[in-house]
Parts: sequence; C-alpha cells; structure tokens
Amino acid sequence: MKLVTFARDGSEPRLGALIEKRVLDLRAAEERLDGGGSPWSASMLGCLRGGPSAADAAERLVTRAGEAPDAMANLDDVRLLAPLPRPASIRDCMSFERHVIQATRKAGLGPLGRIDGWLERVLGPRRSIAGQLNRTFYERPPYYTSNARSVVGPDAEVHIPAYCQVFDYELEWAIVIGKRGVDIPEERAREHIAGFTVFNDFSARDEQLKEMRGRLGPAKGKNFDTGNAMGPCLATPDELPNPYDLTMVARVNGAEWSRGNTGEAHWRFEQLIAYISRSETLYPGDVIGSGTCSGTQGMGCGLEMGAFLEPGDVVELEVDRIGVLRNRVVR
Repeated sequence: MKLVTFARDGSEPRLGALIEKRVLDLRAAEERLDGGGSPWSASMLGCLRGGPSAADAAERLVTRAGEAPDAMANLDDVRLLAPLPRPASIRDCMSFERHVIQATRKAGLGPLGRIDGWLERVLGPRRSIAGQLNRTFYERPPYYTSNARSVVGPDAEVHIPAYCQVFDYELEWAIVIGKRGVDIPEERAREHIAGFTVFNDFSARDEQLKEMRGRLGPAKGKNFDTGNAMGPCLATPDELPNPYDLTMVARVNGAEWSRGNTGEAHWRFEQLIAYISRSETLYPGDVIGSGTCSGTQGMGCGLEMGAFLEPGDVVELEVDRIGVLRNRVVR
C-alpha cells in the first residue's frame, strides 16, 4: 500500500491510501463497510501503533474500495500532507560514503580537494585525506536528532531561515518504524520497518559550517521551521521488493541536479536500526533518514557542487516506486 495523510475542504488531517490517482479515506471506508471507526484509522500514527492488525485492516479496506465509492476522492481534489505530520522523533544519518568524501573536500580541504581526488583514484576513498578525516564513518554510522515539529509535506513552502544566506537541499529517503524494539539485531531489523518515504533535509549551510567548528551539531544549520520535508506517501515494504536498487533524482526548477541509487549506501537501514537501538528503544512513528544520496551517478546536494537554492526555486526529489516530493523555497 501507499499510505498518505491528506486534508480536504479545510478538514482535519485524514488517513488515506493511494489507489492510482485517487485517495481512499480509510476512516470513512471503515465506517461505511464496518459500521464504525477504530483507533487505528484516526491517523497515520494510530495506524502505526496498531501494528500488523491495523495494516491488515487497511489492506482489506483497500481491496474493498469499490464498495465505498463515497469514501474515494480524486487526488487533485485533496491536499497531501507529510505522511506522518508529527513523527515521534527524527534521526538523520550519514550513510552514503560519496557524500562524506565529497562534502569534506568541498567544505574542508579547499585547494587540497583536487589533490585528494587524485589520491583517491590511486589509494581508494578510505585512504584519501577526506577518508582519513572521516575514519569514524567506517566504524559507526553518524547521525543527529532533528526537530520532529518542523515537518512539512508535498507542495508545502519551505522557508529560508532569516539568518541563512546559503540554502541547500539533500537528496534523501527515510524509513518509519512500525514495531517497538530495543537492541534489535540486524537480521531482524527489517521487521521493524513500517514503510519508506522521500525525505528532504533542507540545510542552512553557512550557519551549519560555522557552528560545527565547535565540534558539535548540527543545530541551527538544520533545525528551523519547515526544515524537514517528507512525502508524498509512506510506501509499505511490499511496494519495494528490492529497496536497495531504487533510482533517486533531485531536480531544481525542472533541471536535474542530482542522481543516485539507494544500493550505494555504505550503511543500510537494517544496520542503522541495529546501531541506533543499542540500549535505546525505538517506537512506532520514529523516522530514520538515510542522509544525502551521493554515488557514482552524481552529487546529492548543492554543497558538493557549490550550487545553492534561491527564493522561488522549486525542488523535486523522486525515488522509484515511492513518488515525487516537491517543495518551493521562499524567503
């Protein structure tokens, strides 16, 4: 299924399922077909907390959608919100080696960056200067905790912070946890994934580079209103038979800026779940971002290219089998 949160005619957010170019209101369908509404159908978070029984109930309603035509709406007649408008938490990781190497060269090595590119070709990425400066990346996946109240969805405006002059996007995707767990072994981690979505971790690069000189952060480089965009849906695992062979593309004003593949991640989501859950419980509704997807096909953010966003730019991130997340940047 592709689950969504949507609003229509000024109504409160509703839980829905995409069926081609239409949206099935799951609460309305449940009331129509079962004679009442259950807690799971009240919201995406309720559905996640409902576990497998809620997922089975939603799937059953989708298969019977034709029996509840009054619970259907055309996609053009509703407004999609972030699939999980208020996540329980957000942890964003760095899992793509190319992003770590290329961002370090651009932001930290200056004229040595070109020399380091040659060293990488001779010695490999780990033994380059950028690789040696990021030795811990190969030992454990870096991540930070972001502001779960700053989430927006498809076609929402993203506001450049007042203190920012260098604004950037990041080509990412994310998982949403659907099953509580602690000390989760890697081989069981996929059982805890409720679904996948597209994620854009917008960044105030000038502020981020300043504050991280203090060896802590990111803080205001990442945490600001509207800074985390997600959508357009939450694709359940059965929608992605092989989640590690999906093309990811970023476009700015229709022009392609970035392209990558989910399979190029050095750290996969199962490894991230196992690491993050060490002596720390993960709960339904927790979001884990992949970090910027950079690989052999291109660079995953403006920082790596030295190209940044301007007010009025429209940023589109697309991930195979999930969809397109589109946002307009405003000052």
